[in-house]
Order: sequence, then C-alpha cells, then structure tokens
Amino acid sequence: MIKDGKQPAAAGRLAARGSRMTRPSCEFETDKLLVRLDIVIAADVKAISPIVEGVMGIVQEMKCAAGKEYDVEFALREALANAIIHGCKQDTAKKVECCVACDTSRGMLIVVRDPGPGFDPASLPSPIVGQNIFAEHGRGIYLITQFMDEVRFERGGTEIHMRKY
Repeated sequence: MIKDGKQPAAAGRLAARGSRMTRPSCEFETDKLLVRLDIVIAADVKAISPIVEGVMGIVQEMKCAAGKEYDVEFALREALANAIIHGCKQDTAKKVECCVACDTSRGMLIVVRDPGPGFDPASLPSPIVGQNIFAEHGRGIYLITQFMDEVRFERGGTEIHMRKY
C-alpha cells in the first residue's frame, strides 16, 4: 500500500506468487508509509526466493533502501530461512508471517514471525570465536545484526524486528 492509495506494480507480482495479505504487524504510523506489505507464507524453503524477489522489487521501485538493497535482501532472506527451518521445522502446514514497511523518516522495518518455540538470542555462540569460525552454519543472526541498523527479538525469540535507515 502506498500513502496516496496507489499500489506499486511489484505488489501485484508478489501477491501472484502465492502470498496473501493479513492483518497489520508493523508498528509504523500508517499515514506516513510509502509502502507496507503483510505476507503469510507456508514454511517451505522454496517460498523464500519468490517472496524476497517480490519484496525487493517493491523496495527498489519505492526507493525504500536506496543504496542499501543488498543489506535488506540478505537480512530478509536469512530471517525467513531461520523462521522456516528453525521455527517451523520446515512443516509446510505451518505459516511464517512477514511485514515490511517503509516511511521517509524511519526507514524500513521488517518483522518476521514464526509459530515455533522461540529461542534466547543471547545464548547463541559467537560465530567469530574459537572453533565456531569453522562451523558450516550458525552465522545468520550474527550477519543480520551486521547488515541491519537495529535488530531486536520479541515474543520469546519467535519474532525478529529489523530496521534499516
């Protein structure tokens, strides 16, 4: 949705890829938004790329993260993968919710929520210390925090809020 009521062209492509709009989950003031998307996807890793491509098409069209698109794309892709793989255990009967919002004064906000048991982000081992450097996985949250300006976890670790200014 755009402030003036027009929908970006890429929004139609995103909806056509199997997502559906749901109730709002981003805490931005709606009267200041350039764009807002609420998406629900089945917990299937094959759904990640089409959703990310659709969202990034809208982000680029609306100039929501001009010059920072790679950072946003990486963080979104990783957050969705974590929600599907760890939160939903790749059970396609489960759903992952994603909200993307952009306004001129506060940048972009991305919220990804899963129905899993959650986790304590403080308990994650650092991927840049000791033997963890050689691990083949376990860097996603660390990298998200490097690419995004703000990252916080809510609802016991089942929801990640990421902001890019």
